[in-house]
Amino acid sequence: MPTEEAIEGVTEEATEEATEAATEEKVEGIEEAFSCFLVHRPELEAEKIQNWQHELQTVFIATPSEHQEAGVRQYLVMAAGMTNSSRLKMLLSMLETLVLNNILPARMVCECILACEKLQYLQGDFWVECFNLIRRIIGGVDYKGVREIMKGCRERAQTIPSILNASVLPQLRALENVIEYIFDRNACLLPGYFIVNEIQKAYPDNKNWPHWKLAHLLSSFVESFRSTAQMVSIIGHSLKRPVVEHSGYADHLINPWKLDPATLKFTLKGNLPYDPELLKPQTGLLRYVLEQPYSRDMVCSMLGLQKQHKQRCVALEEQLVELVILAMERSETEADSEDVTNSHWLWLHLSSQLIYFVLFQFASFTNIVMALHEKLAGRDLRRGRDHMMWVLLQFISGSIQRNPLSNFLPVLKLYDLLYPEKEPLPVPDFNKALCTHQMAMTCIWIHLLKKAQSEHHNIHRPIPHTLKVHHEFLQHLVMPSNSNLCMGADYRIALLCNAYSTNQDYFSRPMAALVETILGTQKGPQQPPLPPLTNNAALANGPTTPLSMSILDSLTVHSKMSLIHSIVTHVIKLAQSKSNMALAPALVETYSRLLVYTEIESLGIKGFISQLLPTVFKSHAWGILYTLLEMFSYRMHHIQPHYRVQLLSHLHSLAAVPQTNQTQLHLCVESTALRLITGLGSAEVQPQLSRFLSEPKTLVSAESEELNRALVLTLARSMHVTGTGCETLSGTWCKDLLNTIMQNTPHSWANHTLQCFPPVLNEFFQQNSVAKENKQQLKKAVEEEFRNWASMNNENDIIAHFSVPGTPPLFLCVVWKMILETDRISPIAYKILERIGARALSAHLRKFCDYLVFEFANSGGGQHVNKCVDAINDMIWKYNIVTIDRLVLCL
Repeated sequence: MPTEEAIEGVTEEATEEATEAATEEKVEGIEEAFSCFLVHRPELEAEKIQNWQHELQTVFIATPSEHQEAGVRQYLVMAAGMTNSSRLKMLLSMLETLVLNNILPARMVCECILACEKLQYLQGDFWVECFNLIRRIIGGVDYKGVREIMKGCRERAQTIPSILNASVLPQLRALENVIEYIFDRNACLLPGYFIVNEIQKAYPDNKNWPHWKLAHLLSSFVESFRSTAQMVSIIGHSLKRPVVEHSGYADHLINPWKLDPATLKFTLKGNLPYDPELLKPQTGLLRYVLEQPYSRDMVCSMLGLQKQHKQRCVALEEQLVELVILAMERSETEADSEDVTNSHWLWLHLSSQLIYFVLFQFASFTNIVMALHEKLAGRDLRRGRDHMMWVLLQFISGSIQRNPLSNFLPVLKLYDLLYPEKEPLPVPDFNKALCTHQMAMTCIWIHLLKKAQSEHHNIHRPIPHTLKVHHEFLQHLVMPSNSNLCMGADYRIALLCNAYSTNQDYFSRPMAALVETILGTQKGPQQPPLPPLTNNAALANGPTTPLSMSILDSLTVHSKMSLIHSIVTHVIKLAQSKSNMALAPALVETYSRLLVYTEIESLGIKGFISQLLPTVFKSHAWGILYTLLEMFSYRMHHIQPHYRVQLLSHLHSLAAVPQTNQTQLHLCVESTALRLITGLGSAEVQPQLSRFLSEPKTLVSAESEELNRALVLTLARSMHVTGTGCETLSGTWCKDLLNTIMQNTPHSWANHTLQCFPPVLNEFFQQNSVAKENKQQLKKAVEEEFRNWASMNNENDIIAHFSVPGTPPLFLCVVWKMILETDRISPIAYKILERIGARALSAHLRKFCDYLVFEFANSGGGQHVNKCVDAINDMIWKYNIVTIDRLVLCL
């Protein structure tokens, strides 16, 4: 290669000159003797070096850039062969000059040096001079190149043995100088975080170590980031546990608890020297959250699991298995008892968790069963076996019809392991709830045999001898000849429902007995004749005692779904029949209790919102609607927030229907809407309301200023708690919602209230201020209306005057003055109130509150104030004109 020949020629020429200089060194003694007579010519020496430098520079300028690296490597190999240190220094200084003159890139020269095969610690002079050269030219390398150079330096350090003599220390010191210079923050060669990241990656988990001479330098630099790691992490995080809420999580609440779904480690940012405890898998944290009620949403948020993706999480599977084993161990330490034990509630919770996570394919049922078998093999855990089989029965009964039999056959391995008895197990006491757990294995066998029969599959295993007595007991109970099949104080009906829920030939009778318990005579299609009722009165009859929670807990998920389906079907039929018969109290309370079970959500609260309420509303069954809303109001904390916001939208559309303009129903709708709005958690407001921003009218009341004010206050509370609301008004997510509120019910807020609002709400209401009503004119208008009342004698004229649409809503003010003046109320007033209607009366109440505030503000006090208060009390408690809660809400 011409380049290599040219470089070799320049190098040889410089070498020869250096050889002559070396020969002259041999006569140093003569030079010393005749030093006073010798004439030194350093300028000639400098001129020679300058000529060689110029020739070398000319060669590299003429060399294409892609060939320069090969030339530098050849140059370094020749330089490494020099045995004279002066010669070596001169050659490397020439290479440094090429870098300083921008003939050669610094990064390429450094990388060629580190890759040179002659760079060995035994060649001490070449090693030291090369690293000295890197130290001098590394300032011209970009940070990415410096990172590679640092990596190369560490790798070269590993070639030096740990046990060495003092003669090698200069080589180590030269290498150490380069790394120290890279680590120098004032030199700004490489960001400190990149250095730490490279060190942490190079020496993970104490698996390998740097050379001892560099160990202190590297460890000191890493330790300098310890405080930074503490600033971006939570001290003692691995020991802390979150408060598991029933629903709704904002990102800022979940982020600290997020785990990697594969390793269960905290998702810490950056490769910093965190506390070792924070870098370990947080199995205890996940297990703790899994044990808490209503924790499934938080578990999904922590692991980043989404229903639509159906991603299997092995770590979640393992922790579910560990929780079952833990429950088995707890059951082992409990004394034998027929009563409900402490672990009973854990088993119920585990069944709910297992159904949810397996149903959405976050965990595999087959893998869980096989893992349980593997962990229980060789362990003598027997007391909790019935509870564990109850948990498995919950999932099997609800999913075996939609999945192949092979998915469930591994359960038989668990049976073989946990039920070694040779003699048949006795029938448990069916007066105790525990019997449903004790016979769970028999129920599983029945479901498996039924599935095998439907698939024409022979599992070659009949009901085992150990379960023979259990099976015969159930077979006897379910036979048609047993005519005494009715719900009593025992659990026989529950046992039959659990065992035969997938066999319609046997399931219909026990389920009918359950339904009849809560429906009574309402169940039959032929209703007995009812006495005539006036107006909207409803006749309440039927059973009053609901199914107990212990009975409901004893039913499998499949049985509970069948029961709630029967209840919903009955309510829909009753609504469509236009009957004035009210729902049986036992049915209402049982339905309320069933809505609490999260594992039947699709038929429970989801069916309530999307099917039952719309059907009842379309059928104009206002009595049933009132009952359902009341029932919903007091179980709100059990219900997912997106269902609550959906119901709020339904209620606002319902309020506009003329038929709901009845006092009691209107108050119920408004009270339920108020509870829905104020019941939203601060973290739930933005995620849930944002789903409706394309149609903000569905979230805003068209007439009720009070509901819209409550919504604004809920927004303000949410913004304060979640730390939002400081953005500009144009960029806020709720601007359209606020505009819709002001279009429907224009209102203003007091200055002291606005000062407490988040900046974005404060700015909005400052820009959209509403002119305040002149209170003096309001007082005059009320006095004028009261004079009209006193002067008019014809009843029809009075009713027409005060109830005609468009009349100022001042009638409640007139009624109050009437009580204040005459200490009584005219019967005509009730007719006017009825004509006005419950919905329009809200505007009258609003004006009445404004009037009251003005009256009390300008009152002189004393006896007059007491008389005003007495008049208000009479309106509420004596004459039932307004309710105390609505008056307080408006005020």
